[in-house]
Amino acid sequence: MSDNTQGLRVQSGSAALRAGVELLSSMRFAISLLTVICIASVIGTVLKQHEPAVNYVNQFGPFWAELFGAIQLNAVYSAWWFLLILAFLVTSTSLCIARNTPKILTDLKVYKENIREQSLKAFHHKAEADLNESAEAEARRIGTMLAGGGWKVRLQQRDTAAGPGTGWMVAAKAGAANKLGYIAAHSAIVLVCLGGLLDGDLIVRAQMLLGGKTPYQGGGLIADVKPEHRLSERNPTFRGNLLVAEGTQSSTAILNQSDGVLLQDLPFAIELKKFIVEHYSTGMPKLFASEIVIHDKATGEKTPARVEVNHPASYKGIEIYQSSFDDGGSHLKLRAVPMVAGAKPFDIEGVVGNSTELTNKGGGPGSDKLTLEFTALRTINVENFAGAGPGSTGVDVRKVDLRESVESRLGAANKTVTKKELRNVGPSVSYKLRDAAGQAREFHNYMLPVDTGDGAPVFLLGVRETPSEPFRYLRVPADDAGSMDGFLRMKAALADPEAREVAVRRYVAQAIDASRPELAEQLRQSASRALALFAGRGMVDGKPTGGLQAVSDFMEANVPEAERARAGEVLVRILNGTLFEVAQLSRQRAGLPPLPQDEKTQGFMTQAVLSLSDAQIYPAPLVFELKDFTQVQASVFQVARAPGKNIVYLGCALLILGVFAMLYVRERRVWVWLAPRDGDGTRSHAVMALSTNRKTMDGDHEFVQLAQKLIGATKAPEGTA
Repeated sequence: MSDNTQGLRVQSGSAALRAGVELLSSMRFAISLLTVICIASVIGTVLKQHEPAVNYVNQFGPFWAELFGAIQLNAVYSAWWFLLILAFLVTSTSLCIARNTPKILTDLKVYKENIREQSLKAFHHKAEADLNESAEAEARRIGTMLAGGGWKVRLQQRDTAAGPGTGWMVAAKAGAANKLGYIAAHSAIVLVCLGGLLDGDLIVRAQMLLGGKTPYQGGGLIADVKPEHRLSERNPTFRGNLLVAEGTQSSTAILNQSDGVLLQDLPFAIELKKFIVEHYSTGMPKLFASEIVIHDKATGEKTPARVEVNHPASYKGIEIYQSSFDDGGSHLKLRAVPMVAGAKPFDIEGVVGNSTELTNKGGGPGSDKLTLEFTALRTINVENFAGAGPGSTGVDVRKVDLRESVESRLGAANKTVTKKELRNVGPSVSYKLRDAAGQAREFHNYMLPVDTGDGAPVFLLGVRETPSEPFRYLRVPADDAGSMDGFLRMKAALADPEAREVAVRRYVAQAIDASRPELAEQLRQSASRALALFAGRGMVDGKPTGGLQAVSDFMEANVPEAERARAGEVLVRILNGTLFEVAQLSRQRAGLPPLPQDEKTQGFMTQAVLSLSDAQIYPAPLVFELKDFTQVQASVFQVARAPGKNIVYLGCALLILGVFAMLYVRERRVWVWLAPRDGDGTRSHAVMALSTNRKTMDGDHEFVQLAQKLIGATKAPEGTA
């Protein structure tokens, strides 16, 4: 607020107290605090706030995750040290205002009319002229003209060599709002910080420290949570989240803390009648809104309202914001498809957010120790298929990433390298399979077959080990009925030694003339060995023993390197032929007509071979296929009682006014000293000067105009360009 960076100097007390008060009220201390707050705000912007602890471990590692938690960088704006810095900044700025405001207010009342003539001649802007009227007459004329131009004027009569009271000083000032802008801007800092303290976690933390409130770390029903984990309806300030499913109501908000949650009871309940969501062509939400009914607990009054993004509802001083949306407990009907031989499919139902135990279902090792957790249902999945297809070089047949690839070069946002081809591929379901040790894998399966442009529609079965990884997809080809049954029948037949032998005999009978039995026997042995290698012996030491990898390992171990290329082509041709007979045999056993030998069948078989190979490393004994669902949507509201909001608004208004006053209002002072020029006092001599807080071209131009208007200076006054 002034050029002096020193703080308030206390005359009494110990040296440490005087030094502390001086430091706390100094400008340098306030600027240092502002710098620290800016750095902390940058950290809070770059580092995601209030994420689960496991997310920080996955992204930064255990050491940094623990460090972030210890110094609360994962919750910067509610950290005790951030609130403490805000409190010190409020105190420091308030002391700075208290120290400088009296000086500014005093300066606003002072015209500085006692300035001497010699001092005026030392100003940058100065001018002199001879006038034809007496000093008094000219002083009153000049004063009237300045007052008419918006200046505040004071006249002072002085003694001169010509006699007592013969000299006159005209002192005028304008632009006093410039200094008021300093007060307004600094007051705005105090108000904004106070509003932040009121609307932050300060009061909640005070209740935890002084009122015995503790975060809740368990689970179960909200109604069963004890009072020491609940905040009163009269809590003066809070900000929490409230999830309400369609057709239900809730009256308890969740306040996230670093070591648990606090429950905030509301004086009303929110009932969600209908959730509305609209999407862009990219699948991103364009609009989501909630039709709600507010039930007052005290009066029973029902108040309908609509909440949209940036259009909150307000009730009893509590703002209700549309934060996001979630699944409200959709009902799922799944078909469990065993990935091991000898097991039969079965149906299972569940609700998103719940779980169920799987006991002796699926027939595979460890299947009696699995817990199925229903995690999510997505009814719309818009994916980018640009670049996919037979000619694409960027698609791994064992790993499908439907998300848009990273652009190969930088540029304007409207000049992308990759062409977008967006398609809605239908609903998908996400679930977790958790073993007895508590380890879980996450799965993401699409309900409908997806045409990726590789020759045959495929069912995408995604899996990942941790949330930080992308999903890896097993692509199962859809049969002529649009289901996975054809692939599953083929997989079961491949696991049956008898069916493999029949398929080999059929292949040999079609490939070799019956008149050459010696060639038929050689081909039968090669085909049997290739098919057995491909079928494998299950998992040994945690590794698959079949698939294309097993065939490749056999070639490397038994065929000389110079002959591998030719032998590999022959072996793959034999393998494809026998697998085709396996598919035909599986259809025959199911009472279905044989597959026609056309392009569609070729696409199915090509993908089936790859899928049979990759299915050996699928890390679960069961695949859950979404057959039907009843969607129940939920809306996530943010409810807030923010008494500091109006204080912040006032602070913002003062900040705008203060900045505009400091930037666009120039404080100016004008002095005109008038003294008699001859003995009879009928004429006078004028010395004029102007002072401004900023040297600008506008100031130079204004002084030229004033000098010409007030004292008739015809040439450019001294100090102007």
